[in-house]
Amino acid sequence: MPTTPSHPALDPEHALARLPELTVVDVRTPGEFVSGHLPGAHNIPLDTLHRALPVLRAAPGELLLVCASGVRAENARAVLAGHGIPAATLTGGTRGWAGRGQELHRPTGPARTAWAMERQVRLAAGTAVLAGLALGQLHPAWLLLSAGVAGGLVFSALTDTCAMAALLARLPHNRPRAADLDATLAALAASGSARG
Repeated sequence: MPTTPSHPALDPEHALARLPELTVVDVRTPGEFVSGHLPGAHNIPLDTLHRALPVLRAAPGELLLVCASGVRAENARAVLAGHGIPAATLTGGTRGWAGRGQELHRPTGPARTAWAMERQVRLAAGTAVLAGLALGQLHPAWLLLSAGVAGGLVFSALTDTCAMAALLARLPHNRPRAADLDATLAALAASGSARG
């Protein structure tokens, strides 16, 4: 059973020093994960976390949850805490890790590529605003689309949440393949058996 973390958040230096004893779980989408992740990280996207609960409960060492900035990792930590599974998060996420000069690993060979979620949100929001402005020339009611997106972006910034990112994460290119998630869970379960 995982030990209770002494710190709910680890900065990149402490995480690097403790990496061999941590089980790192990256909760970003598969496309984001292949763009660069912590060494030895397991990709279990946030929206599939419930399926992984039994494996995470038995994971070796302390769980370290990672995402791009730390927001989704904190959401994952709250989900796990609600199920009695202690975990820490990485301060600043993979951006903070890379910003401190630490290496991000990328798979070799043909990889599934996708844009980072932040880039996908910018594209979707910009497209919706431009569509609202263009269609507003035909009928003023379409301007509400642009206003709605602008309001959503303000709300997103104030609450540090993003409904558009949550929606985009459900698109097929951002979803893990069932075989990939099964392989990740099997590898995580095997590492728990080997260390246990």
